[in-house]
Parts: sequence; C-alpha cells; structure tokens
Amino acid sequence: MRRWLSQHRAALALSVRRLLAAPFNTLLSLLAIGIALTLPAFGYVVLDNLRELGRSASGVQEISVFMEVGAARKDIAEIESRLQTLPGVRFTFVPRDEALKRLQKSEEMAEIVASLPRNPLPDAFIVEPADASPEALDVLRQELASWPKVAHAQLDSAWVKRFDAFLRLGKLTVLMLAGLFGAGLVAVTFNTIRLQVLAQAAEIEVARMIGATDAFIRRPFHYFGALQGVLGGLVASGLVFAALHLLAGPVGELAALYGGSFVLHAPGVREIAALCAAGGILGWLGAQLSVSLSLRRFD
Repeated sequence: MRRWLSQHRAALALSVRRLLAAPFNTLLSLLAIGIALTLPAFGYVVLDNLRELGRSASGVQEISVFMEVGAARKDIAEIESRLQTLPGVRFTFVPRDEALKRLQKSEEMAEIVASLPRNPLPDAFIVEPADASPEALDVLRQELASWPKVAHAQLDSAWVKRFDAFLRLGKLTVLMLAGLFGAGLVAVTFNTIRLQVLAQAAEIEVARMIGATDAFIRRPFHYFGALQGVLGGLVASGLVFAALHLLAGPVGELAALYGGSFVLHAPGVREIAALCAAGGILGWLGAQLSVSLSLRRFD
C-alpha cells in the first residue's frame, strides 16, 4: 500500500513539475480549457438566475382563490384550515376591505372605486405552492376551485407553461454546448499529452526495457491531464464570476426601471467543485485516450 501511494505521489509531483516547466504553454492550455468550460457553465448560471427571477416575479406562481361574495367567516375559516393541510403550500388571506383600500391607492382606479355604492370585491387567498411546475399548478388550481364557497381560482397557466418551456429549451441548449465543448476539452488534452509522449519517447522506451509497466508510464500523464482539467475549471469559475460582476450593474438598473430589484446569484462552492471535477474527469479521459494510442504505436 505504501509503495502504491508513493508511486502516485511521485507521479503527481512529476506532473506538477511538467506544468511548471513550460508556464506559457500551460497558461495557453488552461485558457483554452477554461473558455471551453465557461460557456456551458455561464449558461447554467443564467438559467438558474432566470428560474429565480421567475419565482420572485409577482403573481407568476401564485393561485388567487376568490371566495363567493356571500361567504361567511366560518366558510373562510374552513378554507384556511384546508389550506393548512396541504403540504408545501404557503398562503395569505386578503380581506375584501383591504383589497378595496389597495385599489383606492391606485391613481387609475381611485375615481372608479369612489363612485361605487358598495364594496364589490370578495375575500381572497393568495396561494404559493412549493411545486411550481405547470402540471402541479394546474392540478392544485382545479382542486382549489372545487372547494365549497370558492367562486373562482385564477392562475396564469399560459405564462407559466411558456416560461417552463423556455427553461427546458435553455437547459437542452446548455447540455448540447456542454457536450460540444467537453469534446473540445478532451481534444485539447489529447493533443497536449500526445506531444508530451512524443517528446519523451526515448525515456518511455528505456523505462519499458528495464521493466516499467504501462500503468507506471501512464500514471504521470493521467495526473497531468486531470490537473489541467481541474485548473481549467478554476479558470472557468473566475471567468464566470468576472462576467457576472460586469453584468450586475446593468441588470440592477434594468430591474429598477421595471420597479423591482434583482441581484445576479453567483455559483456556489458546490457548483465550482462540480465544474472542476468535470474538467478533471474530461482531462483524465483525454490523457487516457492519448497515452493508450501512443503506447500502441510503441508496441
């Protein structure tokens, strides 16, 4: 076990020395890998922010439950108790008098409300379910509409379905980009490792003559490819953070023009770790393919 660990430590140290031996070439390779990982990573971050924006938008994922005009207090209490039994559902009760006061504060509706002989608005509940998928929202709306003393349950299902379809299309696009640029990362690592194997052909032949196994010869190249991928993931994370920093100001100004506030969310530690792990795996795969083909030529 100690010999196995010492061999891996030696292979890792050798790969680090090879990275530091040609800093300019290493920097160019890391930039290429980082850019290949940046586009799908940035697309994922944009979709995540759009999803949060959709959740925070007023009324997007809310179901308005309007009671009948003649509903008594016991009827309202019954609906409230039923809503409390629903899992993952938050709700707010809006009395009819409070709804009328909100309309009176609106400049467009103040005169119309003042001319009304009585309050025509019903009591209402604003329901916010945790499951915001279009299918779940529509099922919940139908259930709420069937409850006693409920006159109408309103949901802008068309907008929700359009937004969900847009997110699915964006997710598919990001996955396609990830596949394309992942293949490009493997190709970059493959070519880098192939050049290294050709440059060290004499050393490899001597090592095989004195009994070195293929696993021993491959190990430093595997570590080299994996290290390049992990460092490229860190470069991609830095580029994503820089892009979000540049976009934070314009996005905040645009949200303010629409009377709201929105802050771009940067990727967390898990997302950065996943990006570096993906880069490391793709780098190792490129090194594995390159070394395997090169050793076959030696045979």
